[in-house]
Amino acid sequence: MDDKKQDKWYFKTSLLIMAFLCVGPFALPLFWANPRYGKINKIITSILVIVVTYFLAVITYKSFKTIINAYQITF
Repeated sequence: MDDKKQDKWYFKTSLLIMAFLCVGPFALPLFWANPRYGKINKIITSILVIVVTYFLAVITYKSFKTIINAYQITF
């Protein structure tokens, strides 16, 4: 028998990184369920993900607003 405890496939760090890159803050529950990380690490990472998501949303909004304004000028 193997004494080494195997992590579940959904707790692997590579999967968490891919989840954050693909779905952003929707991956936070999976991250919080991971027993490998401590509470402080979870809080800091959650705050960083939420802040990055906010800034990406603002940038996306401004980009769409600029594109709509550019089309209104040309027509």
